[in-house]
Amino acid sequence: MQIELMASMMCANYGNLETEVRNLEEGGIDSFHIDIMDGRFVPNFAMSLNDLTYIADTTKTPIDIHLMIEHPNNNIQLFLDHLRVGDTVYIHPEAEYHPSTTLQKVINAGMIPGIAINPGTSVETVFEMLRIVKKVLVMSVNPGNAGQMYLPYVGKKIIKLLSLKEDMDFEIYWDGACSADKIMEYAPKGVKGFVLGTTLLFGRTISYQEIIKNIRHLQF
Repeated sequence: MQIELMASMMCANYGNLETEVRNLEEGGIDSFHIDIMDGRFVPNFAMSLNDLTYIADTTKTPIDIHLMIEHPNNNIQLFLDHLRVGDTVYIHPEAEYHPSTTLQKVINAGMIPGIAINPGTSVETVFEMLRIVKKVLVMSVNPGNAGQMYLPYVGKKIIKLLSLKEDMDFEIYWDGACSADKIMEYAPKGVKGFVLGTTLLFGRTISYQEIIKNIRHLQF
């Protein structure tokens, strides 16, 4: 079973970001996950447009940006201008008055439209948008900071989404507190990809290549 592994770049070593990108690329990472935070929608400031631009200019590996910002429709073009056709853009439905309008701009630009679902957001409240998007990023922690604890009730939400994904034509991705046991449990059930942060990928004593190889060799 081939799963997608995304590097959460807010956890990278910014003392030498180019080396981090190169090492992750050589290690076999599938995409670079870029968290943009505005200090309003979530209580933190994280990566910026400049970070996105630098990483996009440094690598040809796909990029997915996770916009944790209020009213992304106001500034969505700024981000789209620095992405390539086929990259992914996730928005939070709660952050926009008319999220389908923002998603349509993503589609029109040739990007893959996605929504991110907070732990406290029910599947029912985003049901119609599941027909628009191609990817659903399920937050297993409250968004805004790395290194948080997994919220167990999110597992039931994932099971509900798995029952809908074939009919509504979307894939499910995991973000937050992603450990090896979570991958072994949910990949066989149909979760397509996992965002890797401090739990599995960053801050280790072995190379990214070895870590990624070990993850791909997990027994599902």
